[in-house]
Order: sequence, then structure tokens, then C-alpha cells
Amino acid sequence: MTSHPLRTVRDLIRYAVSRFNAAGIALGHGTLDVYDEAVYLVLHTLHLPIDRLEPFVDAAVLDGEREAVLAIIDRRIDERLPAPYLTNEAWLRGRRFYVDERVIVPRSYIAELLDDGLAPWIDDPYAVEWALDMCTGSGCLAIAAAETFPHAQVDAVDISKDALDVARINVDDYGLQDRVALHQSNLFEALPPAQYDLILCNPPYVNTDSMNALPAEYRHEPSLALAGGADGMDLIRPLLAQAAEFLQPEGILVLELGHEKRYFEQAFPHLDPVWLSTSGGDDKVLLLRQDQLV
Repeated sequence: MTSHPLRTVRDLIRYAVSRFNAAGIALGHGTLDVYDEAVYLVLHTLHLPIDRLEPFVDAAVLDGEREAVLAIIDRRIDERLPAPYLTNEAWLRGRRFYVDERVIVPRSYIAELLDDGLAPWIDDPYAVEWALDMCTGSGCLAIAAAETFPHAQVDAVDISKDALDVARINVDDYGLQDRVALHQSNLFEALPPAQYDLILCNPPYVNTDSMNALPAEYRHEPSLALAGGADGMDLIRPLLAQAAEFLQPEGILVLELGHEKRYFEQAFPHLDPVWLSTSGGDDKVLLLRQDQLV
């Protein structure tokens, strides 16, 4: 009897890489190359630690395990589903979050800035008492902020009830029910008066031309959380118009813009933000002080 050609974890990873390359899948939902995508999906499906390939790479797989992996590979290609929607989990800066198609897949340069507590713009993480995560989606940045600023109460806002239902799962998973409060609101409309030390926002900012060119994988994500209008600034205009009254006099707003710096500068020529350095470059995230927004 001839043995199956895909006998080991290594065989399945090689097969997945070949299939993904041939299919031309789009990446960017947690991995940046097809090898990492293949390793993640194979290890997750086999219930193995996703950060420890080496001990298992030559382990034999059972028939049922093989079929499960092949089914995931087929779905990734045929349905063009981002990997996190197939596994119902996303990883951001070492934190795991539950996700499904009610929210965009967590990815934010703001998360890496929180690793350093937004230094030097915030001198003492323990001094932040009240923070806001606007357009919270899965709640990932609100949770990261709560862990970065141990004394802070964090309000997490989204217009989508579906997104907040997912955020609730993650807030509960992290045991932060007493420190992260979820609010359904169109920007600040349903929020009580407040003066935050810090507002974080990773809003829908993708301009219309870019939305029309998105790969199929991105079209599984809620367009409400991506589309920012003709120049990507539809939500950012009212956000900046209202933010000052919700910030302490020494408060700051940290705003992610993706590839829309040019459109931002055209829309707000009077503003002179600090552009923060991230792994994606120096033009993806900006910082504005409260007095600049008044």
C-alpha cells in the first residue's frame, strides 16, 4: 500500500506554500509572506503551539489531521478568507484576540507605540488616568492601552453593535471588565462630557480609489471599518473638530492614517502634527496636542 505523499507537518507546510503561491493569495492580516501564513494555519489546525515549529516539523500526521489541514488550505484559497477569520483569532504585539467577520482583523501601528508607553510624549504610564479608544473594533487597542497604563480607565467606542459584541468577548477574556467600558456611539455623540489624558484612534481612512482596488481578502472585512470616503477623511474631519473638548489641556490624540498622509495634509493644512516613527515608516501615525485642536 502506498503511503500518503503528505505525511508530516513539513509536507503540509510545503504543500500549503505551493498552493498559496500558485493561487496568489493576498496577505497583510497578520502575516507578510506565504510561508508564515502556511506555518500558522497548519500549526493552529493541528492544535500545536504556533510559535514552536521545530519540535513538530517532522512529526507524522493522522489521516483526520491531514484532512482538516487540507480543508483549511482550500478555504483560504477558494473563499479568500483572511487566516484570522478561519481560526477566529488574531495576534497583535503578542496579544491574542478573538475575531470574526463582524470586525476588521486587528493591525495597528499604534499598538507598537504602546509597547513603549508612547514615550516620550507620555512621561509616566501610571499618570494616565483616563483614555479613549475611538473606533475600537475588536477592542484590541483599548485592551493594550489598559495594560500599558495600569491606572487608566479606558472607554472604547464604536458605532457598530456587532463590533462591540466582539470587543466584549475580548475584554472579558482579559478580565478587564472593571477598567474597559464599551460605548456604542457615532464618534463622541453618545459619550458623556469627559476630558481624557489620551485619545487613540485607528479610524476608517481608506480612500475610495484604494477601496475599489482592495484584494478579495479585505472585502470580507466590514467596509464600515475601512472606507473613509473620497479622500479617506470623512470620519477624521468630525473627529478632529470635536476632540479638543474631550481632552485635558495637556492631553494628546494619536491617530493612525495608513497611506493617507497626503490627503490629511490637504484637508488640514493648518495643523502641524508630530509624525511618529513606526515599523511602517514615519508617515502612518500622527500625534496632536489638545491646544493644536482647539
